[in-house]
Amino acid sequence: MFICCKKSSLFFISSSTNFRTFLSLINKIFRKLSFETNDIESIVLLKRKKKKKKKRESMDSLEEKVFMFMDEQYYYSNESDVEELWWENNNDSDDSPDTTLYWESQVELLQEILERYHLSGSKVRREVGRIIKEVKASDYCSCLKPNYSDCTTCFRRQVVSGLSERGFSTNLCLSKWGTTKKFPGGCHEYIEVIASTSTRKKQIHFLVELELREQFQIAKASENYQKLVSCLPEFYIGKPEYLTAIVRVMCNGAKKSMKEKKMHVGPWRKSSFMQMKWSGGFNQTYNNEDHLPQPTESYLRISGAHTPVIVT
Repeated sequence: MFICCKKSSLFFISSSTNFRTFLSLINKIFRKLSFETNDIESIVLLKRKKKKKKKRESMDSLEEKVFMFMDEQYYYSNESDVEELWWENNNDSDDSPDTTLYWESQVELLQEILERYHLSGSKVRREVGRIIKEVKASDYCSCLKPNYSDCTTCFRRQVVSGLSERGFSTNLCLSKWGTTKKFPGGCHEYIEVIASTSTRKKQIHFLVELELREQFQIAKASENYQKLVSCLPEFYIGKPEYLTAIVRVMCNGAKKSMKEKKMHVGPWRKSSFMQMKWSGGFNQTYNNEDHLPQPTESYLRISGAHTPVIVT
């Protein structure tokens, strides 16, 4: 009689084999099977450990990148390195492994920043977002020739008015900069909401950008860059530092997309230029309860409730 063990290990038992020898052989078989099972379990556990380690390393790397894009001093001291990250040679085709890896990493980085953005000031964001949607659904344009789909000026002012009426401490802001050797001059309007902590000891400024996606639209953009833009929320309602990080990621992506398409990268696509759009000073205050004022180069405060919204 033959008894076959796994992996072609063969044991022979003759008819004259006594019972004790038989039991000994059976034990050997079970011990071998047990060892093999333990080996399999060890391999599985080892693979799991390696996978967890790789995930931790990936998360650590992502954490470092998020820090790099959010830390003002670090970013500007290493700006040239950051801008050339992943693609300094630009010799890869659109579907090369390095190009695919770059865009995947950019999406992960942007999603991580947006996740942190959503966790901060969620109550203010919900309330402000609700008012923005109400204004957007109304006939907000007061121009001589109303244009309810493209009149962002009236849209912005009506949002400020709506926020003020609901008790928000709201500012209509204008960033303005002159022409230099590096950048063309320009200006940009946005909204600011001032909230306070639960102890009311600290005020927090929230930026409201009603055209976030439009700020990063590019003609003839690559498909990968379009996917990156689609990750952005329609409106930005949050702290300035998260917007700064988003701008840096998107500007790096825009530069990569335009190089892939062999297009000229204009200075207005640079991160330092884009950030000037939300850099209005906060040193003048104007109160007017009768009508919406025109913004100054610093900001206009639209009078509302005396108590700012509490951040939770």
